[in-house]
Amino acid sequence: MTKQQLDRFRKILQEKQTELLQVVRKRDEIAIEKTPDALDEVQRAAERELAIRNLDRESRLLREVRAALRRIEDGSYGTCIYTGEEISMKRLEAVPWTPFCLKAQELFDRNEVEAVESFEDAMANAA
Repeated sequence: MTKQQLDRFRKILQEKQTELLQVVRKRDEIAIEKTPDALDEVQRAAERELAIRNLDRESRLLREVRAALRRIEDGSYGTCIYTGEEISMKRLEAVPWTPFCLKAQELFDRNEVEAVESFEDAMANAA
């Protein structure tokens, strides 16, 4: 991968990180509010649950983006953390924070134990 390509991915990832930080900091939707109407409370609880799920998803994505930025800095960006193979440029263009090549991603998606353990180890080291 050329320096120009790495710089472009770094910029994309930094912009994504900034965007996610703004979303993760906004936590008004998960505040617990009591209302006299039980139906309103049920609706707010459902909305809060959805907001918590979204916050969790965005937080996880932020960790993945930060891990990708660290891989750029340590020179391992573009290399699958599971197989050690090069991640295709097409895949990086679509998901610049991906730590996996397509083959490893398929294993991870099918919940293959080895892929999950490798990803969890990588994310723990990234934190």
